[in-house]
Amino acid sequence: MRALPVGDDALLVEVSSGDEAQALHAELLRRRSAGALSAREIVPAARTVLLDGVDDPARLAAELTASAVPPAPPRAGQVVELPVRYDGPDLPDVAAHWGVTEAEVARVHAATEFRVAFCGFAPGFGYLTGLPPRYDVPRRATPRTAVPPGSVALAGPYTGVYPRSSPGGWQLIGTTDAVLWDHARVPAALLSPGARVRFVPVAAARGAVTA
Repeated sequence: MRALPVGDDALLVEVSSGDEAQALHAELLRRRSAGALSAREIVPAARTVLLDGVDDPARLAAELTASAVPPAPPRAGQVVELPVRYDGPDLPDVAAHWGVTEAEVARVHAATEFRVAFCGFAPGFGYLTGLPPRYDVPRRATPRTAVPPGSVALAGPYTGVYPRSSPGGWQLIGTTDAVLWDHARVPAALLSPGARVRFVPVAAARGAVTA
């Protein structure tokens, strides 16, 4: 673990894996809730956690680097369910990469409970972990210039849902009508770091695959 100062009152903590970042994020939230940590924002990423609004960054850096991070606690809280049609244009390619049928891709994906590791890229976009490493997939060799909103996609170890139309190189396996970002909603983001997520297959359109 390495802790780096960011300005006068922020700290960037680097760890060696995504699992460690999730565990550290959970532990820091626990400490803040218990009154043992003062931080305005605690923001996880792939292998870092940023603490903003810290009273004494140097002291906190010394404390964190001198202690071991406990494993992330069991997942708790309500599961966010996202309806999905497994009708993505890259579903055949993902099935071939996994060495299974398209229906099996849908079954495995829908049977997995995901966790939002961190958010970024676009407002409302969550990087979801949960699939075993054998299901990692590469990004597309040629990114699309416009990915439709609601596209359920895979890249590396992550699942994500595009909240709006944007360029993207992830493998598209499905579609959801869930609204990932709504500025009139509180909170605006449907998904937040640490949230539990499941994809629930819905009645498929012609050509789509059900789990």
